[in-house]
Amino acid sequence: MTVKGLPFFAVGKVVKGFGRGSKELGIPTANFPEAVVEQLPAAVGTGVYFGYARVDEGPVHNMVMSIGWNPFYKNDKKSMETHILHKFDKDFYGSMLRICIVGFIRPEENFKSLEALIRAINDDIEMARELCARPEHAALAKADFFYQTGDGTEGDSDGPGGSSAGRVERSGSDTSIDH
Repeated sequence: MTVKGLPFFAVGKVVKGFGRGSKELGIPTANFPEAVVEQLPAAVGTGVYFGYARVDEGPVHNMVMSIGWNPFYKNDKKSMETHILHKFDKDFYGSMLRICIVGFIRPEENFKSLEALIRAINDDIEMARELCARPEHAALAKADFFYQTGDGTEGDSDGPGGSSAGRVERSGSDTSIDH
């Protein structure tokens, strides 16, 4: 499926989410502040996406991201939950997270059981691995965006002109990626 406006880039400090990713699902996620979520354009609708992520000055890794209200949990706030396909030694709340959303995997959906949700997430993770490995997508893991300092605005993330909330940007007004 083609999504207008992709690839899509966002940056912000990692905030505490709902506390379910690691504990209940066994699939840790890094969450963006509401200010970043609220800036998503309408073209980037709810669903599961794949792409790349970088935490602070670390390497760029593949990622899968859920954007939406997570109907299984009946969330009342839209979220951007990033599962980075890498095992980290510790939590990184407060770290700067940069992501590039490359493509769409599937629409947001509800599940009849926690087990069905976990199976779907694991399928999404495998699909993200496959799609991120494609040469036409892999070049985006080297985008200059990942190597900017701070939050990508003038100044650094905590200094004048910076914003700890983060921001989003599109790579081009009519860009789209098909997979």
